[in-house]
Order: sequence, then structure tokens, then C-alpha cells
Amino acid sequence: MRVVHEVQQFMADWPGPGIVAVSGGADSVALLRVLHAVGIPVTVAHVNHQLRGAESDADEDFVLRLCNNLGLQCRVKTVDVATVARGGNLEATARRVRYEFFWEVATLFGAGWIATAHTADDQAETVLHRLLRGTGLQGLRGIAAHRPLPSPASHHPLPSATPPPSIIRPLLTITRTEILDYLREIHQPYHEDRSNVDPRFTRNRIRHQLLPLLKTFNPDVVSALGHLAEHAGEAHAVLSALAGQLLIQAERPRAANTVVLDAAILAAAPRAVLRVALRQIWEREGWPLANMNFAAWNRAVAIAAGRIRACDFPGGVTMRTTGRVVQLARAA
Repeated sequence: MRVVHEVQQFMADWPGPGIVAVSGGADSVALLRVLHAVGIPVTVAHVNHQLRGAESDADEDFVLRLCNNLGLQCRVKTVDVATVARGGNLEATARRVRYEFFWEVATLFGAGWIATAHTADDQAETVLHRLLRGTGLQGLRGIAAHRPLPSPASHHPLPSATPPPSIIRPLLTITRTEILDYLREIHQPYHEDRSNVDPRFTRNRIRHQLLPLLKTFNPDVVSALGHLAEHAGEAHAVLSALAGQLLIQAERPRAANTVVLDAAILAAAPRAVLRVALRQIWEREGWPLANMNFAAWNRAVAIAAGRIRACDFPGGVTMRTTGRVVQLARAA
């Protein structure tokens, strides 16, 4: 089947051993079965978020039995995510807990990658979700096929010569329909997560209401959105390289915690490159990005382009033109 062929092609660049994240749902079970079928050595990682009571425990039991049947090691983390979140963003907390655990398991087993089961449908839903929130080119890239996994703050960094494990998505070109067809063909059961149909979550409304509607306009809309994400990624990679070159030319010696840039060099740069270069500074300096919306980035670009002189930004970051330089700093 195409599922097996696509995964084999993808994994040619990612030799084992590795970790595969398995929730018990159709996508992750299919990913595990394909990786096992093509002979890639893996250890399974499963997180019981304790958000659905007995159903969460049943998912854990299912994954453990599946691994036992396949002769694979399975590492499980059980955590009360609702308590950890303390009234905050539950989805973000669950994701952080998962990825911290994936880091632990990967470093324990010396694995170079952690495979997650994001599909072409997940990619389409992500692009639509970000469009609805008003994303720019960076957000249109959607889910990356692979990326380094950042070290959790609570863990010691790896030795300098050891690269961090990568998150990889071997199913990103496979549709959910193809996944279900594959599971039927090999007679492999899986568990349904009822929260995936809860209309209180925006992503579920996109999945069950918006995407089906869009398919009446274009039956191949999932592929179209996937291609958009791919093209956005290619364009952003070019802009990122240009932005990096711009910063090399424009940066001047720091003044304590202040980033100093040559105003004339910035003013001569294209707006699109300025926007990416400024974001690179924010990310490098560890300044908060959560509230840097479209209007905020436009103000930052306007200062860099010489159209306004100063502005204060979320998180205590200031940016102002002083003489021949632009200064950026964050209040202590």
C-alpha cells in the first residue's frame, strides 16, 4: 500500500533506533504497525493524560497489549494534566508533558528521533486553524516534516557533540482515509478518542465542519493545503537565510543587554526580510512572542524601516532609533 511505501521512503533518511509516540488512536497505531512491518527498531512512548478517566486507562492497556504482541518495549507516563495545568491551557500543557517525556525516553535509549503520527489531514487542519487566527507566512508552513526537539528546561543539556533528537512525521503525506484503509487491510483495531469530536475545540470544528464543507468546493482540498504549506516553507527558508545575512551586516557590538543595529542597513532591506530578521532577534534573545501580533510586528518593521522612531512591545521589549542605530532591549 501507499502508506507503507511513503513511510519507507521517508525513513530512508532516519535510520533507527527511534521512539514512536502511540496514543492508541488510528493514526499512531498505523504508524507503529508500518514501522514495525518494515523492520525499523523502535521503542513505544505512551502518555496517559488522565483526562478521560477509565477511557484513558483503557488506551494505556490497549497500547501495552499491542506492544507485547509485537515484542516491543513500551514506556508509559501517567500524569494528571488537568492538575498540572492549574486552570491554564490544557492542550498546551498536555503537549508540553508529552514532549518532555519523549525527550526522556529518547535520551534513555539513545534514539535519534521521535516519530509522531501527524497526517495530511492534520496538516490541512493546522493551516486552516492558523489562517483563521490571522497567521503570516511562517504559520502557513504548517507542521514541519522534521525538526529538532528542544531540550526541556528541567533537563540537563546534552553533551555539545551530541545532536538533540528530532521530531519526525512520516505520515505527513498520508490522508486519514488511507490510514483507516491500511488498518482494515491488516485487521488492526484501534481506540477512538471521544474528545476528537468535541465541538468545544476549534480544531474539531475545522475537522468535522469546515473541511467537509471545503471539500464540496475542492475534493482534493487536503492536498491543496498541504502544497500551500510546502511552498510557504520553501519561501520562508529563503527569507530566513536572507534575514540571517541582514543581521550579520547590521548588528553592531551590544551595549549590555541592548541589541544594536545599523539603521541605514535596516532601512534599505525589504519589509519581508526585516520582519523575519526581527523575529529571529526575538527568538534568539528569548523575548516573549505570544502577544506579538500582526500589528506589533508591523510597528517593529516600521521602526526598522525608519518610518517611526520608537515603540514599546509586549513583555517589556522596547525598540527605538537613536542617531544612526536602532536599539532593542527588554526591561530587567
